[in-house]
Amino acid sequence: MTKLSRGLASGERCLGHADLDLRLRRIASGLLALGIKAGDCIAILMRNDIAFIEASFAAQTVGAYAVPINWHFKAEEVAYILADCSAKVLLGHADLLAPIAGGLPSGLTTIAVATPPEVATAYGIAPAAAVPGALDYEAWLGAAPPYRGPGGSQPLTMFYTSGTTGAPKGVRRPAPSAAQMAASDRLRRDIFGIVPQIRSAIPGPLYHSAPNAFAMRAGRLGELMVLMPRFDPVALLELIEVARIDTMFMVPTMFIRLLKLPDAVKRRYDVSSLKFIIHAAAPCPHDVKQAMIDWWGPVIHEFYGSTESSAVTFATSADTLAKPGTVGRAVAGAELRILDDGGKVLPAGVVGEIFTRFAELPDFTYHNKPAERAAIERDGFITSGDVGYLDADGYLFLCDRKRDMVISGGVNIYPAEIEAVLLNFAGVKDCAVFGIPDREFGEKLMAVVEPTEASSLTPAAIAAHLSQHLADYKVPRVIEIGRHLPREDSGKIFKRRLRDPFWRALGRKI
Repeated sequence: MTKLSRGLASGERCLGHADLDLRLRRIASGLLALGIKAGDCIAILMRNDIAFIEASFAAQTVGAYAVPINWHFKAEEVAYILADCSAKVLLGHADLLAPIAGGLPSGLTTIAVATPPEVATAYGIAPAAAVPGALDYEAWLGAAPPYRGPGGSQPLTMFYTSGTTGAPKGVRRPAPSAAQMAASDRLRRDIFGIVPQIRSAIPGPLYHSAPNAFAMRAGRLGELMVLMPRFDPVALLELIEVARIDTMFMVPTMFIRLLKLPDAVKRRYDVSSLKFIIHAAAPCPHDVKQAMIDWWGPVIHEFYGSTESSAVTFATSADTLAKPGTVGRAVAGAELRILDDGGKVLPAGVVGEIFTRFAELPDFTYHNKPAERAAIERDGFITSGDVGYLDADGYLFLCDRKRDMVISGGVNIYPAEIEAVLLNFAGVKDCAVFGIPDREFGEKLMAVVEPTEASSLTPAAIAAHLSQHLADYKVPRVIEIGRHLPREDSGKIFKRRLRDPFWRALGRKI
């Protein structure tokens, strides 16, 4: 690892702030030459890479939406998002574009980014051949003059999140006003710890909203930002020591993998530079957080929120130790309500569905799906389907999920999407997909499949079918064949009766 001082780094590569600015202005100019206008969408299909950050900044410069696509997605999943957002340009790592090049929408300009050596090493990727019909990223940006015009409207990145219907939805926000930008800056300072001259690392994937939002701000304000091609606990400890990292966004699975390291390995690295660690995305067991605080000190903080709501609560290490299990109190500008099924506001200590509002931030729509946006709102407050309660001091505690969602390793997975693919498989009469406990990932997927009478389905065949259509992380790790499954009066599988026995011994439901 080279000695890191300033700028944006990945592996042995380090790009100074001035060079980064020049490159993103060339990309902005190149995008305008391709006909990109304010409000258009530019899709990004890459692992963590400097080019990911460059393209995202350049999109903002010309007033376009960057649309990250999960690189684990299969061709039909990628094609759906490209079509739904009407992407005009797709920038992607060459090895990811090559297998799907033949199925891309017509009229789409494809720009191939050479897979960098640190990413190729991390994932064992062989050099990719040229992608037919694609522009070469370095040649394309090198030929473009630097953009000299005014900055665009700077819309926020548009992330796709699935839902109970199984169809991914783009969370689209307008460009923030000056007042909204000030509120956003305050949020990233107070909740994410992003202040001028921080030295940050990005161990999580940039296609996820929280790591991406963190990186987009830290990349502009920070002294140094280091992208990790993939999370590795020992590599992270080495990076913290060598680069004197002080600020990061993490998820509980990363904590668990760090804590599994031998004590001798943990003691080998100096982590005294750490000042502010923020985590979210999944429930964190109290013993895990306690162990991290014991090791790294009271620098561990937590927020609760979603792609739709942004961060709405915040908990310090002191809050965690005083109130085990809390995800914190409402941050300045955010409001929380706990509602019953009839929409009545519930008092402290009573469990109900969590609704939130952050009026100071730009509101959102679900791109092309206004009805689904309306379905999650009550009186200006929105919900992600989580269930919990506020204590007498205003601290929020999560208890369950009302909507059918699984969070595995900080990744939201919606069973409806998986069930829809299963029901199209010959021999499947009905099915249920749900989450069961997993010590490292929080939850893992389980599928119970009811075959037709004449079917000879096997778990292996079911897994193979799912792998053809869905990203590998959406394929259940446990698959069972079942008959005479419990059903509600409506005839629908009573999923709770299948799921609850796995959680009962833990005394929790998520």
